[in-house]
Amino acid sequence: MINKNILAWSLLIILALIWGSSPLLIKKALVTLDPFEIGALRLTLASFVLMPFLLKNLKEIQKICNKYNILLILDEVATGFGRTGEMFACDHDNVTPDILVLGKGLTGGYLPLSATITTDDIFNTFLGEHEELKAFFHGHSYSGNPLSCSAAIANLDIFEEERTIIKAKKVIKVFENELKEFSGLKHVSSIRNKGLMAGIDLQRDPQNDVSYKLKDRIGKKVCDQAKSEGVLIRPLGDTIVIMPPVSIKEKELKKLTKSIYKSIKEVTENES
Repeated sequence: MINKNILAWSLLIILALIWGSSPLLIKKALVTLDPFEIGALRLTLASFVLMPFLLKNLKEIQKICNKYNILLILDEVATGFGRTGEMFACDHDNVTPDILVLGKGLTGGYLPLSATITTDDIFNTFLGEHEELKAFFHGHSYSGNPLSCSAAIANLDIFEEERTIIKAKKVIKVFENELKEFSGLKHVSSIRNKGLMAGIDLQRDPQNDVSYKLKDRIGKKVCDQAKSEGVLIRPLGDTIVIMPPVSIKEKELKKLTKSIYKSIKEVTENES
């Protein structure tokens, strides 16, 4: 069983599942912080947030966490439930975290619901007699909402009955082929994806690494143009974000990508 003091003061690396840092840098950071001293006091850092990281390095990161007795917490609110081609993104690397945070796709988006899943070791840390005061004294007004929970159960049944993950893998292959077409647009600087999550970066002059000015709001203009094609998307600055639902059909997906392609071409090439 995990000592409650260790649990409370563990060095927590909260890893958001995006692209980025290497295990070597993480290990270097841990060695630097161990022990963490302030003045004459010998203190343990309670938390440490590191992002982003390379998904392919997750297994190595888990080994480092285990070595230093660090809890591995994975936030899969956006990446869970088939979005990356597996039920959870950490499944790609066969990693089971100490704490897994879920939401969004848990109900298929029909109702708001989130969940925090822990290992038995962590869960049992908060079990005991009333006098021991081990309980996790925390709660939300909407905890255990029966309507949201019913939607989640129905959604999980559909995942199993309709073999949603298997179908998603096939759609992802189509999606990745469609994304290749965007490299032919002269104002697209990079394209990246993991499963059904993609980002298309736009620049005024990709060859010379010249970005658009903030006042150009090129991302917004592309999204506004896409509305005329019957497509609702959103930008993050000059990056066009594409996150279709896991249940999307091939015909719908091609409509989505072709509309975005057309919108980027019309807006950026008319701006030049």
